[in-house]
Amino acid sequence: MNEIVYTTPEEEVTDRDREFLASYFRLADTVADFIGPHCEVVIHSLDSLENSVVKIVNGHNTGRQVNSPITDLGLKMLSRFRKTGEVAPKSFFHTDKNGAMIKSTTCVLAGELGNPIGLFCINMNLSKPFPEILKTMMPDMANALGAIHENFSESVTETIEQSIIDAMAQVDNDPSVNLRGRNKAIARVLFDNGIFELKEATAQVAEQLGVTRHAIYKYIREFKS
Repeated sequence: MNEIVYTTPEEEVTDRDREFLASYFRLADTVADFIGPHCEVVIHSLDSLENSVVKIVNGHNTGRQVNSPITDLGLKMLSRFRKTGEVAPKSFFHTDKNGAMIKSTTCVLAGELGNPIGLFCINMNLSKPFPEILKTMMPDMANALGAIHENFSESVTETIEQSIIDAMAQVDNDPSVNLRGRNKAIARVLFDNGIFELKEATAQVAEQLGVTRHAIYKYIREFKS
């Protein structure tokens, strides 16, 4: 474990550190998309506190944009980090300049030398009517429900088994697939879904479909080519 180096906020941010911060950009997009438009996600870089915001999603919640400065609370977080090494305190509530209630959390991001190089911040705007916020958390019943299916399994075997069941149901509901091509069609669905990335999948699929492993390997070679 690297020893924490206590430096001034605008020092020791290397090009590699900036690449590390940039690797969090997609995570910021993902978190904001998952929670909804009332959730602002911000990444600060500490190499320029006056223009620290390098990534912001849903900035309409606070009116900020890229190149906005670090906040006073952000500076306080850095001070606390230097004194205690604390990187992610519990969530907290506060009000913004317009009186809106905000639930926030901030995580200090450390660089290759162990020194702080950035902040990853999540701010949830609670000033909107709760039904409006809740609506963004619910599926569009006309379109989204059932569009994506995910199995939360306790073992790899269970994951593969459920995937096979789902693939069989999909193929059996497709009138264009005849009985002769059924096994290959099922294997194709599983291949497209990435199930054969799991080590046990080939043997389990072969057993479930009543074919040899060689047959499954042959299908996979054909799909890859």
